[in-house]
This record gives sequence, C-alpha cells and structure tokens, in this order.
Amino acid sequence: MRNILLTVSYDGTGFCGWQRQDQKSGAKKVRTVQDELEKALEKLHGQHITLYGSGRTDSGVHAAGQAANFFSPLDSIPVENYHRALNAKLPHDIRVTEAREVPQDFNARYSATSRVYRYFLWCGDTPPANLMPYVWGIHHTVDIDKLNRMASCLHGEIDCASFAAAGDASMSTFRYLESAHFFTQPAFPAGELLVFEIEANAFLWKMVRTITGSLITYERQGKPESYFAEALAAHDRKKAGPTAPAEGLFLWKIKFDGIRRHV
Repeated sequence: MRNILLTVSYDGTGFCGWQRQDQKSGAKKVRTVQDELEKALEKLHGQHITLYGSGRTDSGVHAAGQAANFFSPLDSIPVENYHRALNAKLPHDIRVTEAREVPQDFNARYSATSRVYRYFLWCGDTPPANLMPYVWGIHHTVDIDKLNRMASCLHGEIDCASFAAAGDASMSTFRYLESAHFFTQPAFPAGELLVFEIEANAFLWKMVRTITGSLITYERQGKPESYFAEALAAHDRKKAGPTAPAEGLFLWKIKFDGIRRHV
C-alpha cells in the first residue's frame, strides 16, 4: 500500500470549495474539488479511495499548488505516471501536476508546516477578459510602499480574530505568520498585476481575503499606517475592513520542510 502525494491545481470558479460535502436527503449535490478527484481515483482503482487535503479552499477560490495524499493498493502504476492517469479522468478545471511517494505516516494536512496564498489585483481600468475570473479589479493606483508598511505587522505569533469570518469553528484564533508583502508582476496579455503574498502555519476562515480587503480599503481611504495594526490588535471582526472577493485568491503552495507550528 503506497502513500502518494499529489500536487493539484484547479480553477475554483465552478466549485463549491475543496471539501467534499455530504448532502442531506433530497438536497442538490454540489460540485467540490475533493469529490471530483476521489471519483477519478475510484475509476482508476475500482474502489473508493479517500483523499486527504492539506487544507480547505472556499467556493470560488483557486489553487496553483494544493497538496493531497491517498493510499493506493495498486502496484501496477509507476508513481511518476499517476498524474497522467488521473488527468485523463479529471475535468479540465482540475489538473494533477505532480505525484510522488511519501512515507506511510505522512499526511498532507498534519505534515504541512506552512501554507502560502497569493491574492491577485488589477489596479487599472477594466481587466482583460482572460483575467476577469482571477483578479479583483480595484480601479485605482495604490501606494505599494505604504501597503507593505501596513502589512509589516503580520509576522510572528498573532491573534487573528479581527480577520476571521463569523462562524469560524477554530479552537484558537492564534496563527503563526511567516511573512506578508505586496509586489507587482507582468500580466498577460498586457499590463501589471498587484500581488499580495502571505504565508502562515494555517489560516482562519476567509482570513486572507479579509486581510487583503482591509489593507486595500485602508490605503484607498488614506488611513494612517497604524490603522491596520490597530484593527489587528482589536481582536474584533467589526474593526476590520471588507472581505475581498474569492476570485482573486490562489492557494499557491504547501510547504513541508519548515518548522512545525501549532494549528
């Protein structure tokens, strides 16, 4: 029985998030990334295979490097061929980009040491059509240096209660943030994207989107640089800004080689 780790990318537009959702009797089934991958695994193995993801993404959120593992009873497929075998059975909005064998005690969720998210923004007029499903169009020019000074407090062990959505079921609102910063990169076919990258051991529900929405809103309103830190220190969601839309957010990478922090 081999333990196989997959790296998965997906366009979250057509999904109600990552996690499989058990439906109540008579309820309409919703489409999730985990469910589609498990259906492809079942076709490949001839039996149900449970997939263990490194974390959940919400409805409409994308992934460039989600990680998930499963135990395979098949010995006939070389591990390096798993991504091609699965992609042949998956819809086009999910792609397995890598497969490798990992130790038996490896778990994509509990073995992860940090998660990296990137949020993409378009600061000009209307974004090109090909970018519309993947960016938040904010229609104003930002002061990136000010944004980075505001975000500089996002490092270390922090109570992130101000940026958790109502209904978050986490036992603790403390998270260890490794880094958070803004940078720019070229867009296709033209223009420039503003990117917010944040890395932490784990995140609260809608935390990245609320941090992004707060920073962009405070900068646009001309708030002093200390305003974001004050909202963070308040430990009160009412003190934070709006939640940025889902379409700009990507689960970018899962790391397994850092320091293991609490969850």
